[in-house]
Amino acid sequence: MENFASLLAGFSVALAPENIGACLLGAVLGLIVGAMPGIGSLAGCALLLPLTYKFNPTTAIIMLGALYYSNMYGGSFSAILLNIPGDSPAICTALDGYPLAKKGQPGKALMTANLASFLGGTIGILILTITASGLAKIGLMFGYAEMTLILLIAMTSISWLIGENPIKGIVITMLGILVASIGMDTLSGAPRYDFGSMYLLGGVPFTPFIIGCVGFAQVIKLINEREADEKKRASEDSRQTKLSIRGSILSFHEFRRILPPILRSGVSGTFIGVLPGSGATTGAMMGYAIQKKFKSEVPMGTGAVEGIAASEAANNAAAAGAFAPLLALGIPGSGTGAVLLGGLMMWGLNPGPLLFDTNPEFCWGLISSMYVANVFTLLVAILVIPFLIKILSVPVKYMIPIITCVCIVGAYSTSNSMYGVLIMFLSGIVGYLLDKNGFSTAPMLLAFVLAPMLEKNMRKAFIASQGSLEIFVDSPLKLVLLAVFLVLVLTPVVKSILRKAKAKKAQA
Repeated sequence: MENFASLLAGFSVALAPENIGACLLGAVLGLIVGAMPGIGSLAGCALLLPLTYKFNPTTAIIMLGALYYSNMYGGSFSAILLNIPGDSPAICTALDGYPLAKKGQPGKALMTANLASFLGGTIGILILTITASGLAKIGLMFGYAEMTLILLIAMTSISWLIGENPIKGIVITMLGILVASIGMDTLSGAPRYDFGSMYLLGGVPFTPFIIGCVGFAQVIKLINEREADEKKRASEDSRQTKLSIRGSILSFHEFRRILPPILRSGVSGTFIGVLPGSGATTGAMMGYAIQKKFKSEVPMGTGAVEGIAASEAANNAAAAGAFAPLLALGIPGSGTGAVLLGGLMMWGLNPGPLLFDTNPEFCWGLISSMYVANVFTLLVAILVIPFLIKILSVPVKYMIPIITCVCIVGAYSTSNSMYGVLIMFLSGIVGYLLDKNGFSTAPMLLAFVLAPMLEKNMRKAFIASQGSLEIFVDSPLKLVLLAVFLVLVLTPVVKSILRKAKAKKAQA
């Protein structure tokens, strides 16, 4: 009750005219930044931080917080319409969002993403409201060994669950880990797989690699299948251009389909967001992997609204959960969190256990503003659906150069050199060849994101234990995580053995 009383006091701060204006501005900018591949919330917050120097600290953090939060909405737009994730959490959204858009239902895909983002984010904010300081203490329980086990669970889920063929899933995941290991060693600083190139010392840049594997690979595919695609689009063109907000509204049956994944991902995403260094990307991947364990009306990866809902609800909930360790402990959960932490310190605030006591108006004003930002972002995201859908009615001959330009600009903007563009082109060719030969690129991309975090946490765990494996089994929490990991690894193997035994019995 005390927290809710503080929340009501926070609303009196958040609903001040200047704070509402800052919140609305942040929400709109976040949608734009999120939808543009290659920018993301980190660059958006970093670019806007200098503009807030003269702001009241509460107004400044409300605007930046709204931008970070609404960025999770915007990332799904380009993922669904162009198969180019606006940011890394949207990779999982593209797995089902783009196929659903290709089926002539882009409005349904966008509305599902928006509603899931809103409801998942609301769950995250509610949990944050009730247990703001308690969540931070839970996050402190997760050291290097616990984070290693969490990331192993995520990595195992990717390799087994996303690939239709488990062997293909493992092979492609290993390829992602191999690419992620290029560059300087995270702890010793020794070069790895640099082949004498100074550019590779910095590793393969994340955004150009993602844009190439997903976006530019799509361009190559469009070029090769242009005639068939033109005929298909011609037959669907009239339907697509007539789609509107009313035509995008989900039926009661569709809403019932997405509600369970939203609830599951909202809760799991919030707690993953609290863990130091995990962030919205890990939350989205875990949410999608968990949904693969449950039945969906349409197979996952072919346009299932359950997949879109699971991913979007998880990444928005994780974005909300990330504020708990940031405010209560001063521990940023991501690069964007680090920028926000820098802003707090620049404004003379010291995040930590005493912040809720020394600056309650600031803390509860920020948490209250997240409710406001969530509503603003949902309204803006729904209102732009008719304009976004027009993208799909553009002929392929124009789409190819447009998507290529978006890919080049996105790749160049993150590296400020043609090196990023070259990586984008090369990864696009690799992505196309993998897709053509029946290998899903999703496990490779997800492994590429998670592998550096897994390596860093695992090696630090071994350094702390002087090489002993006991560090992974010396507490009940670690034993539970280890049991989950073993179940995930062994379940497909056991299923395969039982399937073969059943087939032999049927033949006999």
